[in-house]
Amino acid sequence: MALKHLSDRLRVPAGSVDLGRLATDSTPHFDGNKADGEKALADLGPELLDLQTRLFAHRGRDTARGVLLVLQGMDTSGKGGVLKHTVGLVDPVGVRITSFKAPTEEERGHDFLWRIERAVPELGYLGVFDRSHYEDVLIGRVRELASPEEIDRRYAAINDFEKRLTDHGIVVLKCLLHISAAEQRNRLQARLDRPDKYWKYNPGDLDERQLWDEYAAAYQLVLERTNTSYAPWHVVPSDRKWYRNLAIGHLLRETLLELDLDWPEADFDVEAERKRLAEDTIA
Repeated sequence: MALKHLSDRLRVPAGSVDLGRLATDSTPHFDGNKADGEKALADLGPELLDLQTRLFAHRGRDTARGVLLVLQGMDTSGKGGVLKHTVGLVDPVGVRITSFKAPTEEERGHDFLWRIERAVPELGYLGVFDRSHYEDVLIGRVRELASPEEIDRRYAAINDFEKRLTDHGIVVLKCLLHISAAEQRNRLQARLDRPDKYWKYNPGDLDERQLWDEYAAAYQLVLERTNTSYAPWHVVPSDRKWYRNLAIGHLLRETLLELDLDWPEADFDVEAERKRLAEDTIA
């Protein structure tokens, strides 16, 4: 039931891709059930924490690297669930989460990437974008918030931005949480059926649902225009919440392992400090 090399399985291939033909309820590389998946994620926690702590330990050093996890998906696809169940397994001190909402008046006065660049974490951190710069070519396209020419320009601008990040030492891990329209309806219904879920329900989500086909087409273009060798997309089947969380956990694990970060060498005289501590007389 191991999810080794999951990145290879979920990575979007170069060229055109038919998002509609990719299953939303499959569990690639995992043949267990929900209980098995939840246990596998819990078992993964200590290794994820160790790897992320190594990343954080290199901050401020020439060896520092960074990881930016980009979460995109239709409403109810589970971005918050990933933050809670998967990202929540690591040390929050070394994590920087940004949840992008509608731009403010100040942000609208700048290029669409202005607020995004300000949120990029320093080297040494695991950054997470809950929604991201891709909103500006998704809702921007569907709701016609910008001209077709401007939307077209943004794809190239996004590719250039992500190339700058990777050149700076930040690995960009982009995940599309892929759910079906039927599953989205079930999740919206669940929020209406439980008083403890009312707070999660947004009437605007139902409005956006009416544009499902338009958003699907916009996501298709995103995959075709911004799936690069240096920042490839991964499509994560997300109808099964437990598998979504586990898959993202393994993608993070693979990403951190590829950095091959050992514990940094001491930048002080270890033996001298041992001696000082041994001679310390403070009780």
